[in-house]
Amino acid sequence: MIAIVDYDAGNIKSVEKALVYIGEEVVLTRDKDTILGADGVVLPGVGAFGEAMDRLNAYGLSDVLREVAKRNIPLLGICLGQQLLFDESEETPGVKGLGILKGKIKRIPDTGLKIPHIGWNNLQFPNKGRLFEGIPEDSYVYFVHSYYLESDDPKIVTASCEYGCTVQASVECGNIFATQFHPEKSSDTGLKILENFVGIVKNKQV
Repeated sequence: MIAIVDYDAGNIKSVEKALVYIGEEVVLTRDKDTILGADGVVLPGVGAFGEAMDRLNAYGLSDVLREVAKRNIPLLGICLGQQLLFDESEETPGVKGLGILKGKIKRIPDTGLKIPHIGWNNLQFPNKGRLFEGIPEDSYVYFVHSYYLESDDPKIVTASCEYGCTVQASVECGNIFATQFHPEKSSDTGLKILENFVGIVKNKQV
């Protein structure tokens, strides 16, 4: 069973539908015991960094997610869910992220391209991770974001794309996985990424 963390994030239902489509048993929940008892956990996210952290803290979910990381339960952050795993964001200075991984979220620089970055972009694999098994380099996925990750450790970055800067589009560190893009909106490539995460969950490959 995969628990999708319910903290009023906007893309929860689409993530649920995608996982159900590939045959997974899922539950939307903010119950601590349910999350910690799950085989895998998904942290979705759409919106502002500070508001999302406020909700996670208000629901008592920040410490639960840190415990998920400690217990080696596979955890997948999606879009804002990737950003929340890190220390801080330029979007809301002074607000602390989950701090599960080390790095900062920065605003996409103004280079004449539209911000937010909305639409399809192709991926490169600087350190190809397990989420991308069977997926060729230059595959296209769907993005909606104005901020991007700058990880302290480039070795955990498994996918990137270019949009006015190098966007660190996915990370993998032990049992922690995350994507800046939306696999649930990325057609067959996105479904394959979710299937790969489910395979990791089922095989306990962390």
